[in-house]
Amino acid sequence: MTETHLLEQLRATLLALDPADREYAPQAVSILLAAACRAGASDLHLQPTAAGLVCHWRRDGVLQPIVTLPKGLAHHVIGRLKVLGELLTYRTDIPQEGRIRADDTPVEMRLSTFPTLHGEKGVVRLFAQRGRLERFAELGFPAEIEARLRALLQATSGSILITGPAGSGKTTTAYAALRELVEATQGQRNLTTLEDPIEVELAGVSQSQVNPAAGFDLATGLKFLLRQDPEVLLIGEVRDRQVAETLFQAALTGHLVLTTFHAGSAVTAVSRLLDMGIEPYLLRSGVLGIVSQRLVRRLCSCKQPTAAPQHLLGLPLGQAWIAGGCESCLQTGYRGRLLLAELLTTDTVEVGRAILARDESPVLERLAIEAGMVPCWQRALDAVAAGETSPAEVLRVLGFQKFPDHRP
Repeated sequence: MTETHLLEQLRATLLALDPADREYAPQAVSILLAAACRAGASDLHLQPTAAGLVCHWRRDGVLQPIVTLPKGLAHHVIGRLKVLGELLTYRTDIPQEGRIRADDTPVEMRLSTFPTLHGEKGVVRLFAQRGRLERFAELGFPAEIEARLRALLQATSGSILITGPAGSGKTTTAYAALRELVEATQGQRNLTTLEDPIEVELAGVSQSQVNPAAGFDLATGLKFLLRQDPEVLLIGEVRDRQVAETLFQAALTGHLVLTTFHAGSAVTAVSRLLDMGIEPYLLRSGVLGIVSQRLVRRLCSCKQPTAAPQHLLGLPLGQAWIAGGCESCLQTGYRGRLLLAELLTTDTVEVGRAILARDESPVLERLAIEAGMVPCWQRALDAVAAGETSPAEVLRVLGFQKFPDHRP
């Protein structure tokens, strides 16, 4: 079945349901979740509007419309999701989130609800199918970055930061790193996490979830977690100075720390941490490496060559392909995604001095490139030249500002 036929069949099945049937909401939810899993969607959005419950899913990083369900049934559909997520169905005036436990689906799912003008909106996050994307080799990292990350994971102290915007696969990379450690250590290292929330259950890892309502936030949890004799810690995300300082102190005192951080590139992660008030010496001595990653859509086999892409989109390229459109890709021209990544390490003298001197991001990036770092924007240009993605997709994800003046 082609993806176009899958979408057509989904719409026909949903519209054929009887709104008067008491089983309408459970059936509609079951159909939507199953179809989202089959389509490889990362998110399912159910937005109540004046016209009805508008359903979208996000595939390959782009939100796409599915169907609009009858307005009068929106409350029941969202309510069914809340039952599956073990949320308070009688509270519709506050945001809630929970884990959907569905043994009949191979995908981990989390539900988030939020009150809006026309009722509660529900967003279901669908994680990678159980058994998939569990190792570095499956994520698509360049060979040199994958090898370097494996080496860094053997360290007994220091921190590894995984950076990028929302939806760039940071958590997937962090979990893959933990799975690598579980397999390599065979239970001989104490692996612990502090997350907000726990997204996927990991065998061999002690996982904890913060509970701000009970006073159990990241800073408090990290403080007490360090008394649990941890050797490897995964901290879900660095959000403030207090967490960052504690994290880097742990990295300097015999702990290997993994964490995620929102930043546009590896060098801007350094600048952001300095702006948060983190002392340069903590970054110079406490950071083993900073991974920055982005996900761009991969061109479908229906791609078409274009002779002069530099005049089309202003990119410095001599050859490229652009999106076509066929049934296999739902006429989008793309199928699947490609990982763009860069790795900044602090083990070179020049990069270390630049961090201690609080040099600006362009200076730090130039020194890192001279030391061997291949930046994401260069990998993007190489992917376009190889026909893996298009100039339009690169600009959608990275933007013009990601292509510096010193590019070759």
